[in-house]
Amino acid sequence: MNSCIYNGVVTHTRFKPVKHFLKYKTFSFYIDLDEIKKLDKDNPIFSYNRFNIFSFYDKDHGDRNGKPLKVWVLDSLKKFNINENINKIKLLCYPRILGYVFNPLSIFYCYEENSLKAIFYEVKNTFNEQHTYIFKVKDNKIDQKCKKRFYVSPFMDMDTYYNFKLLNPNKKLSVSIIQTDKDDVVLTAVQTGTRKEFTFKQLIINFFRYPLMSIKIISAIHFEALLLWKKGAIYRNRDKKIKNNLSYEKY
Repeated sequence: MNSCIYNGVVTHTRFKPVKHFLKYKTFSFYIDLDEIKKLDKDNPIFSYNRFNIFSFYDKDHGDRNGKPLKVWVLDSLKKFNINENINKIKLLCYPRILGYVFNPLSIFYCYEENSLKAIFYEVKNTFNEQHTYIFKVKDNKIDQKCKKRFYVSPFMDMDTYYNFKLLNPNKKLSVSIIQTDKDDVVLTAVQTGTRKEFTFKQLIINFFRYPLMSIKIISAIHFEALLLWKKGAIYRNRDKKIKNNLSYEKY
């Protein structure tokens, strides 16, 4: 199976407007979208588009209307005239646990055989809004930059840039995002992990090793926001609200 689980750690380090650090243990699913029905069939505590201890719903990603995600990815590539022979799509994301999930960042890796051709960074905020940054990939190099186009943290200015640096997932997972302004680094966010097989046994282990992980993530986000506010971070108002946006980045 191409699908697997990555057990690891997420860290956030803020340098502006106030210094702040957080670290928590987490795990992600790395799902080959062609294998998802087999994963459902083979694992009694994992379901596709149905409630279970662990589950994955198409409506949690993409247009969030329940459309099969491989169709949505291929349609999005066509929309931006990205003419690559994509035949394999893998998604890195958090699972639903007992029906609940919040994914700050989900990543679609788009392959032609074993060659990475495009990547989607799907970013969500706690206001149920989403923006997806789409990049072509050359020579399997995942090192990209784009302007921030989406309101995420209420304590962060919009006039900043994202610098993405990833390893092609294998035995190890590494996702690094460095957010910069015109002067310096504002924030770094890093997720690392070690590959585990997508099996019933590993799902059981993770259920007890990371109890109620999804609820802990959203709770931690709000708790850390309170700490930032107490440190003197200033809340940024915004007028424009969105639901689902896409942008093709050519950097």
